[in-house]
Amino acid sequence: MAIPSFFGRGDDPFGSLFREVQKTFENFSQRTPFARFNSDALSPKIDIAESKDAIDVTAELPGVDEKDLDVTLANGLLTVRGEKKTERDEQDKDKNWHVVERSYGSFSRAIPLPFDPDPAKVEAKFDKGVLHIHLPKPAEVKRQQKIEIKKA
Repeated sequence: MAIPSFFGRGDDPFGSLFREVQKTFENFSQRTPFARFNSDALSPKIDIAESKDAIDVTAELPGVDEKDLDVTLANGLLTVRGEKKTERDEQDKDKNWHVVERSYGSFSRAIPLPFDPDPAKVEAKFDKGVLHIHLPKPAEVKRQQKIEIKKA
C-alpha cells in the first residue's frame, strides 16, 4: 500500500515524476566539476577570533563524527576536511520523500593564516558538533613595535 503524498495520491504519476526529477537534479549538482563552488550547504560555518596571543577558529559541524574529520596545517593554511554521512534510506518503499534539504557528502574549508603557528602548540577539540581550534601566535608575531608619528 502506498503512503499518501502531498502531491496527490500515493500512486499519482505526477508526484512520482516530481520526486524523480528533483532527485536527478540533486544528484547531478553533486557530481559536476562545479559542485565545489556550490558547496555552501556542506561548507562549515566558522567564527575566527584573534587576540594578542592567538587565533581561535570555531566551526559548526552538525551531524559529523569526530572520526570523519581531518584538520591539517601547512604553509600558513589551516584546512578542515570531513564527511557528513547520509542517514536516510531512499530505497525504503514505505516512504515518500516530500522534502529533502539536509546535505550529505565531503566538505573542505581552507583558512589562510597571517602567520605559521607551531603545530606542536595548536589544540583542537570537538564537542557536540562544534570544532574549536586554538592557534597560538609565535613569539616573533606577538611582538609589536609602536611607530612614532611625526609632524610633517
